[in-house]
Amino acid sequence: MSNVVLADLELRHLAALRAVAEEGSFGRAATKLGYTQSAVSQQIGALERIIGDPVFDRPGGPRAVRLTPTGSLLLTHANSILDRVKCAEADLSSLRAAETGHLAVGTFQSVSVHVLPQILAELRHTHPEVEIELFESDEISDLLGALRRGDLDISFACSVVESDEFDLQPLHIDPFVVLCPLDSPILPERGPVPVDRLQGVPIVAEHPTACQSLIDDQLARAGVHLNVVFRTSDNTAIQAMVRAGVGHAVAPRLAVDLLDDQIAIRTLDPPMEPRTISLASVAGRSLPPIARVFVEAAERRCAELS
Repeated sequence: MSNVVLADLELRHLAALRAVAEEGSFGRAATKLGYTQSAVSQQIGALERIIGDPVFDRPGGPRAVRLTPTGSLLLTHANSILDRVKCAEADLSSLRAAETGHLAVGTFQSVSVHVLPQILAELRHTHPEVEIELFESDEISDLLGALRRGDLDISFACSVVESDEFDLQPLHIDPFVVLCPLDSPILPERGPVPVDRLQGVPIVAEHPTACQSLIDDQLARAGVHLNVVFRTSDNTAIQAMVRAGVGHAVAPRLAVDLLDDQIAIRTLDPPMEPRTISLASVAGRSLPPIARVFVEAAERRCAELS
C-alpha cells in the first residue's frame, strides 16, 4: 500500500471538510464559511486528490452528503487540528494584549526596594496571568551580560551605557547625597555639605560597582580621595554604620531611607552629577508585549519618586 503524503494539505481544506460534515450539504457549508458553493467544492476536491480517496458519498438530490470511512477518520484529525489552531489564535490574542506571557527582568538593590515592588503589585492586579522572573545584581555588567545572552528581556540600569547595542528608556534622575552622623564635624548647621570636607574623613562605601565608581571618579575630579574604613554591598548596612558613627557615606538618594532621623542627609556643594535610572534592552530584539506594560508602570512609579 502506498503511503499518503499530506504535505499539500491546508487548513482551509480541513475547515471545508468539517463544515460540510456538520451541515450535510455543500451549499449550507458555503454559507457557514462565507464562501461560494463552487469554492467549497473545489476545496473538497483538492482534499480528495491529496489523500487519494473520496471523503464524502454524494447521493445527489435533496439527500445529505455522508462521510466515507476515510472522511470520518480524517475529520477526527481535522477537529483536533482546527481546535488547536483556535487555541493558538486565542493565545496569540492574549499575548498581544499582554494578558499572558513571560518577562525576565534584571534589577539592582535600590530599585528592588523603592521601585520594583510597586510595579509588581500593580501588574499582579492588572495582569495576573503574566509570569515575571527577576534577577538581581548590583554589578551592572552582570545585568547587561544577561541581556546579551537572552537570559533577561529588560533590565534596570544605573550607569551610562555607551553602546548602540542597547536601547535605554530613562526613568529617573537620582541625585547623590551625603550621609553624616549627627555629631559629624563636617556637618554645617544647615544646607549642603561642601565636597572638600569629605577629604580624609572616614567613609563607609560599597564594594566596587558601577555606581561606586561613579562616586569615586567624580570626587577624585573634585580633588577628594576617600578614606574608606568599611565596605558592604548592603545599603541598609551602610546607613546603619553611619548611624553608629563609624563613618560617612555618599550614596544615591534612591538607596537611602530618607525617614531615618538618626543621621543627617544632605546634598553636596557643588552637587555631583546624578545617576540616571533607565530600563535597558538589546537593540533590535523583539520584546514580549508585556514589556511595554512594565515600562509604563515603571514610568509611573518613577514619576511618583520624582
